[in-house]
Amino acid sequence: MSGETSPAPRLPAWADSMRKLFVSGAASQFLLHGNVLDLVPSWGADGELRFVALRKFLTDTLFAPFEVVVFYDRGKGLRVERGADLFQKWLKVFDSFQGTAFSDGTARDDKDPGAALERAQLLPREPRRALELADRFVRAGLHRTRALDGGARAADPVRVALVLDHAQFLVPRGDAIHLSGEPAEHLIRVLDWSTDPAINASPVVTCLIAPNLNDLHRQVVENPFAAKLAIPLPSEAEMAEYATDALGDIPDGAGRCELGVAAMAPKLVGLSRANVRSLLLRTVGAGETLTAAELSKIKKELIEKECQGLLEFVESDRDLDRVAGHDAAKRWLREDARLLKAGATRALPMGYLVTGRIGTGKTYLVECWAGELGVPMVEIKNFRDKWVGATEGNLETIFRVLKALGQVVVFVDEADQATGRREGGVGDSGLSGRIYSMLAQEMADTKNRGRILWVFATSRPDLLEVDLKRQGRLDVHIPLFPPQDEAGRRELFAIMAKKLKVPAGSADFPAAAAALELGGNEMEALLVRAGRLHALAEANAAPRPIGEVIAEVFAEHRPSAYGDRLELMDLLAVEECTDAGFLPPRYREMPLDKVQARIAELRSRIRA
Repeated sequence: MSGETSPAPRLPAWADSMRKLFVSGAASQFLLHGNVLDLVPSWGADGELRFVALRKFLTDTLFAPFEVVVFYDRGKGLRVERGADLFQKWLKVFDSFQGTAFSDGTARDDKDPGAALERAQLLPREPRRALELADRFVRAGLHRTRALDGGARAADPVRVALVLDHAQFLVPRGDAIHLSGEPAEHLIRVLDWSTDPAINASPVVTCLIAPNLNDLHRQVVENPFAAKLAIPLPSEAEMAEYATDALGDIPDGAGRCELGVAAMAPKLVGLSRANVRSLLLRTVGAGETLTAAELSKIKKELIEKECQGLLEFVESDRDLDRVAGHDAAKRWLREDARLLKAGATRALPMGYLVTGRIGTGKTYLVECWAGELGVPMVEIKNFRDKWVGATEGNLETIFRVLKALGQVVVFVDEADQATGRREGGVGDSGLSGRIYSMLAQEMADTKNRGRILWVFATSRPDLLEVDLKRQGRLDVHIPLFPPQDEAGRRELFAIMAKKLKVPAGSADFPAAAAALELGGNEMEALLVRAGRLHALAEANAAPRPIGEVIAEVFAEHRPSAYGDRLELMDLLAVEECTDAGFLPPRYREMPLDKVQARIAELRSRIRA
């Protein structure tokens, strides 16, 4: 990265981009984010491939042309990884002018002055003093010269790489107006390193490392003079490369894997190399056989742990045959599942919006679909956090993992509560608006078509932003309704009885239920009540036929007190529907203006 003419080393794509940007003079400050805690492939001068920590890769490979490489983080303080002798000489001069004692005792170990500095704990750990010292060293190095023939001197600035690790703790997210004291000093210094013409014109590079850009101060992230480079999770080819290397270090490693590396690599995508190493050591390294089932189980466990509970895999042993009714919705979803398996990604929507009143089985339908898909389905859990910037950082982590998984279906339940609003929420400092913006941008990326399928479920689609549920993000809007006729209610009764293990058959379907508009939750509650009464009668040695108990419970059923709200949810689903084939006959021919007029009337009654 020095700008000198020499063969470019073999580098990962992100590192090669970083080298080219620096050599061309386009940038001298870099923000590395994403998979920064993983191992990095490094090819030595002998051509041998090794996998090392990012910090070692920067020091030994990417920053190899630099004379001095300095790291700083708030935990370990200032550390000179290369060029400690040069740094020490400068410290002695600095001490003599400033009356400080940073260089005291360093001469006692001429073989490794850097280690002597660290042992003596002479270099500052506190950020204000550490960054001030690093800044003084960089600026002093700009004035170095070398002698030319004839006695003249030419500029020969010291080639310095300064790396701020865990940068989110130095320049954390926050409003600039609220910054004061040391945090403001750190922010100004970092920005100054990227904009100072004297530094930009010299062989000096500054690098900030943080897992999520959203954890850093906005002025640092949006700084036009700094380049942002994402370090991605390994691709399938990179995972095959690493698995081959890792298994080679384990005696008979490949022989104890049920799958070969070629078949194993796609199943490892979504994990970091560090996690794959852990996976292999805990199974193959411990003398066990790594089966396909065990591989899948451990992968899900590791991804959920790496995402800190933000993602949860939806595992289902059910299929759409377990869903009562909703025939048009099931047919559509089955057809898309076949297209997904066939790789016909251009024929697939970007996402689905599943709507309907509470109790119509929106979540159950999606979970049963997961059993037929053949690709992973994950559910986004509560990613909101009370700390500034943490929610955005959580979303960034989620998106990074989703992109690495290859093909994945992403389920967002109660989407109206999770997805934020364009204008932000009252009293949330604009958080809701930022969530909306991040989701909208990710969901509209057409490069993800057929790779990331979004499924939103809500009973209040009117509370979702129009831009979020529009065509091109959630293309297919599927409304669900309670069974509309006796045949549908009989089917729902039979499936619910089977689910609850109530000993009832089709002959036990009560006459009173034929005309009741019951959702799945209401049908389930009535059957649970009947099962309770039946069990109590048996416990009291006064058994009654289950059909008689069921008939009694259904006859005593009182309609919901929230009928207006339930009707509103039904009509909102009708209004959102994108295909008339999803609608029951009673709504199919209903003009949209009448639907909207009734919605307005119901809203007025509910508010009153």
